[in-house]
Amino acid sequence: MSTHPLPAPSRAVQGILCIEAAMLLFVVQDAAMKSLLASYPVWPLLFARSVVAVMVLVPLIAWLGGSHSLRSALWPLHLARAALFAAGFSMFYAAFPFMGLAEVSTIFFAAPLFTALMAAPFLGEHIGAHRAAALAVGFAGVVIAMQPGGGLDWVAVLPLLCALTYAGSQILARRIGERESTLTVGLYTLAFSGVLIVPAGWAVAQLVPESAATQHLRWGLPEGTLTDLAPLAALGLVGMVAYMLASRAYQVANASLVAPFDYSYLPFAALLAYVVWAEVPPPATLAGMTLIIASGLYIGWREMRAARRGDAPPVIAESTFTPGHLPPQPGPEDDRAP
Repeated sequence: MSTHPLPAPSRAVQGILCIEAAMLLFVVQDAAMKSLLASYPVWPLLFARSVVAVMVLVPLIAWLGGSHSLRSALWPLHLARAALFAAGFSMFYAAFPFMGLAEVSTIFFAAPLFTALMAAPFLGEHIGAHRAAALAVGFAGVVIAMQPGGGLDWVAVLPLLCALTYAGSQILARRIGERESTLTVGLYTLAFSGVLIVPAGWAVAQLVPESAATQHLRWGLPEGTLTDLAPLAALGLVGMVAYMLASRAYQVANASLVAPFDYSYLPFAALLAYVVWAEVPPPATLAGMTLIIASGLYIGWREMRAARRGDAPPVIAESTFTPGHLPPQPGPEDDRAP
């Protein structure tokens, strides 16, 4: 019997496995958020997620050392990014009681498309004809998912606004570049967003009239919260593990290879929503989801071709769903047309 150890999986396989596991855990996290919103307001859920993330990241960064630091001279950029995160994901989860998980997630996946468009004026990145056409198809999918033909549901604007703020946070991540590690960026983003969510939640609760439909936006904690911290801690832990897996995927494999697998979040979300809540996405959502996934896969395929030819580093593939992913800072050599 051979005693040779089994060969380690390739970096590409590791990256794909990590991002698939991360997407599945992100779906579990969002499904848990949707379930917990029946009992808790959105604000303590977001705050708890930040607290758990900080409790994990601070000792981890202190232990690893090296490029990971607990101090940052770029804190104004982190603060701006955290403000976008706090505002965006408050709107994302605020839509959950009114829409299905697959519907909210499908509309949110306008984020990579927004990021690609914003990268042109803010980062000077080039978008060729093929990418522009793919982006147009993706946006068509978002519009269809919002069901304007059957009358626009204004709640659907919430995940769309979240996509816009998330895209802005990714542009800021590109500005930060490789000057700081992914863990440091994640720590500051999550810590600042947890601090900001408290006054933001109080302000929204004062502005939104309380009703049966808006109970998840109220201010305050339900009775027994302090003695029932397990669900909140589990929520933060799942999100933290997903974040680490996503970060690992982009550390061991090329972004152009990994990024298209981000779109597996959508079928995962649709399947889990069906199993847990018997939610069947309407035809418009399924059609929009198909166009968005097709657009992202096409862009990813072209970027993998460009990477094999030694062309410019991927642009749109790095505009990914996963929070905390830190793309490299573009340099002058990166301004070539793909």
